[in-house]
Amino acid sequence: MCTLRAGIVVLFTLLAVTAQAQQDWPARPVRWIVPYAAGGFADTSVRKLTAELTKVLKQPVVVENRAGAGGVVGTEMIAKAAPDGYTFGSGNLAPLAVNPSLMQKLPYDVVRDIAPILLIETAPLILTAGPSLPAKTVRDVVAMAKVRPGKLTFGSSGIGGAHHLSGEMLCQQAGVKMVHVPYKGGAPAATDLLGGHLSIMFEMGYAALPSIQSGKVRALAVTSSKRLPILPDVPTMAEAGFPGFESFNWQGVVGPAKMPRPIVERLNGELNNILKMPHVRESIVSLGSEIAGGTPEEFGRFIQAEMEKWGKVIREGNIKAE
Repeated sequence: MCTLRAGIVVLFTLLAVTAQAQQDWPARPVRWIVPYAAGGFADTSVRKLTAELTKVLKQPVVVENRAGAGGVVGTEMIAKAAPDGYTFGSGNLAPLAVNPSLMQKLPYDVVRDIAPILLIETAPLILTAGPSLPAKTVRDVVAMAKVRPGKLTFGSSGIGGAHHLSGEMLCQQAGVKMVHVPYKGGAPAATDLLGGHLSIMFEMGYAALPSIQSGKVRALAVTSSKRLPILPDVPTMAEAGFPGFESFNWQGVVGPAKMPRPIVERLNGELNNILKMPHVRESIVSLGSEIAGGTPEEFGRFIQAEMEKWGKVIREGNIKAE
């Protein structure tokens, strides 16, 4: 009986200490891991968020870029971090929704090892036609692809990225065959599109806008459910004849699976408030992205839906990792 009572006392003491630690969080600097290199889509918005988060948490939020293996290296670090709230980071399309179907083996399980915290932004793509293709609409592209199967090309930043999978989804939904040309990054692919060496390309908004605005490429459609404010005359893929066609490059905030719920809720609330700040909103929207926000549960459902959507595209297209 004494042993049982002693055990109960120890248990309640541990619970009390844990609760106090969570109330005092953060008591030291925290790490925000970005699983990609500095300067790109996955890094730029995070820097603005962490600057504001540092102010409200009253502790430094230190960004660490841990690139490698299509986002796997950094995501593994988040998944395997101590679940004490001092290490979390960015959750992105490829490592969370694409790689589980694209890669034979991952060092983490998205459902078991990852705690969704908040969806930051969704970045729709823009379907653009280069000067070598006289298409003015998506239907024009499809008609040309049916007349010349396997002759039209679409570029991407590499196998399994949003550029690539959007092109594959178009081919599957339209019932046409186009040749995928992967590059080591979006910039060289965009250069070849401008040079007339590619027929079409699904591009990120911030990358495509300068060429669209200068008239060097034609914007045929956007992959969001609604038209983009920065391109009000460009139809959505649904309006262009492909209902249900939506694709995004997106990112959110995730932590290790056993991260304390009070800390998850604190981060979610603070980040939702930060996303409402005018200068933060402008910095995201001006690049062609859309503000997200919401609850951890909503982000979890979003990840699951993305896994299912892209898993289907990968299986039907028999797509393999490089």
